[in-house]
Amino acid sequence: MLISRRRFSTCLLGAASATLAAPWVHAQSHTLRILVGFPPGGGTDAIARMLGDKLKDELGSPVIVENKPGAGGQLAAQALKAATPDGHTLFLTHDHTVSILPLVTKNPGFDPAQDFVAVAGFASFVNCFAVSGGTPVKSFADYLKWVQDGGDKAGKGKSAVGVPAPASTPEFLVKLVAERFKLDLVAAPYRGSAPMMADMLGNQIAAGVASIPDFIENHRAGKLHIVGVLGSKRQAALPDVPTFSELGLSGFEDQPYYGLFAPKGTPQTAIDTVGAALNKVLAQKGIHDSLSAMGLTVGYMTQNQLAAREKAYTQVWTRIVKDKGFAQP
Repeated sequence: MLISRRRFSTCLLGAASATLAAPWVHAQSHTLRILVGFPPGGGTDAIARMLGDKLKDELGSPVIVENKPGAGGQLAAQALKAATPDGHTLFLTHDHTVSILPLVTKNPGFDPAQDFVAVAGFASFVNCFAVSGGTPVKSFADYLKWVQDGGDKAGKGKSAVGVPAPASTPEFLVKLVAERFKLDLVAAPYRGSAPMMADMLGNQIAAGVASIPDFIENHRAGKLHIVGVLGSKRQAALPDVPTFSELGLSGFEDQPYYGLFAPKGTPQTAIDTVGAALNKVLAQKGIHDSLSAMGLTVGYMTQNQLAAREKAYTQVWTRIVKDKGFAQP
């Protein structure tokens, strides 16, 4: 039977509209890849694997964590920019890579505002100051006295403090602690918290600054000691550890965040699907309790809320970088 030209055109338009309107579905044939900018063994990696294991159940498809360590997450961010925006590649990261690194690196190879889109956030956290269990230090006051007395003999009076990445909040904290308490400290940048922590556990470095999730298990085991936390109040996971405001150093009350980002151009339906799945995962008591025990303040952030948080944090650090000249070549 012949079909009129008008009817045939109508059928084609209807089919095209149906195709465009079809919802994005994360089919089982597609694997969701979660990029992490730090090596295995650190706090960010552990969080990504915990969430990824539950997201696969919610999405009904495989989820893999792909570590691309180096330059404070810069390599992973570049990989996200290069990824096809089809909803099958995400970047799990915290504030440093998307809010700070582009401000302090001359050619980061990506622009979060132009290359990324927020998906959803899931937690805020604070950084903390920890000392190796191989030192006699049990408190921040002990640490001050130990350094002032030249306790780090191998460093000829200088006490190296490890940081997970150069030009980061931890490195900035080391500089401010040195200024505030008149200490001869040197920030020692690592390629992530895992190698830094290995040197702390091996007594190769006396102290380090990183997020609570990076340190908390070894703190509980007595292998190192967290002696100060950032933020406006003491942390539930570390009720006996004072804040730096209590210790006499203010200005670190704003808390960093964790979130998922996708390449710009990713279908909105894909973003909505992953965001809804993450929200369900966070509502699971086991996941909520596990993340809280790691020192995170768990709380779902929508796409718009995460984007607003990232923008606000970037503005804060823009002022800090400008005021302190805190930049790398």
